[in-house]
Amino acid sequence: MSRPARLLDMRIARFAATGKDPAYGTIELAVDGGEHPDTIAVLSNDPLAGGTAVNYTGERHHLEDVRLLAPLIPRSKIIGAASNFWGHGVEKGGEVPAVPSLFLKPNTSIVGPNDPIIIPEGHEHLNFEGEVAIVIGRICKQVPRERVSEVIFGYTIANDVSQRDWQKSDSQWIRAKGADTFCPVGPWINTHLSIEEASNLSIQTRVSDEIRQDGNSSGMVHGIVDLVCFISSFTTLLPGDLILTGTPKGFGDMRDGDVVEVEIDGLGTLSNPVSAA
Repeated sequence: MSRPARLLDMRIARFAATGKDPAYGTIELAVDGGEHPDTIAVLSNDPLAGGTAVNYTGERHHLEDVRLLAPLIPRSKIIGAASNFWGHGVEKGGEVPAVPSLFLKPNTSIVGPNDPIIIPEGHEHLNFEGEVAIVIGRICKQVPRERVSEVIFGYTIANDVSQRDWQKSDSQWIRAKGADTFCPVGPWINTHLSIEEASNLSIQTRVSDEIRQDGNSSGMVHGIVDLVCFISSFTTLLPGDLILTGTPKGFGDMRDGDVVEVEIDGLGTLSNPVSAA
């Protein structure tokens, strides 16, 4: 696959401009000190679609003139790691898992920045969980530890929304974790972080401006390399697959009218309003 120069060292976003179909682009922020502050340069194709050439089209938009969408819609799967932070498992009343404890979320649970998280009718006990999400960039199976960096396309923010009543009552978590709107993702994919950098990022979740989670990705029980190796040992990972790496302690309820913001160093801020069904 051919890519623009430094495409793998940028923020990749999916966006909608007025009157146009969703497209992909690279974001340049004012803090970068570049020639085109707070703009998005349009790409010809989805950079995670294997076998398709990706180039710049020459078109550029100001960020204020577009709507950022979920930066990807996984073609295959979203895999979450449960109780994967020191302290989080304890506050849930459980133990730290000796090996990664995993669950699946369907791709239909994905929503993007500023899209509403919908509280299911009659079920108020809806929790936020701010997380670093790994974006897989190539087909892989049984990845050795020394090659994990080769299969990671980048990192983004996810909110692993969880309905706790369903989680307690159901033997499987597909309803509690996988309902529509239960996986906000965005605002973009950062492709230039090393595994070491991604393993030491501050994670803060705010609900209507109140800080509810304040942790660091260094608090993972099973780190990025461990998760990719373990998951790929039994299932094939495909480009665009997401791995949710777990959440720090401090998860809690979201209510109608709240705005939930997950801010992670280097990855931006993912903001979503909460609305009753």
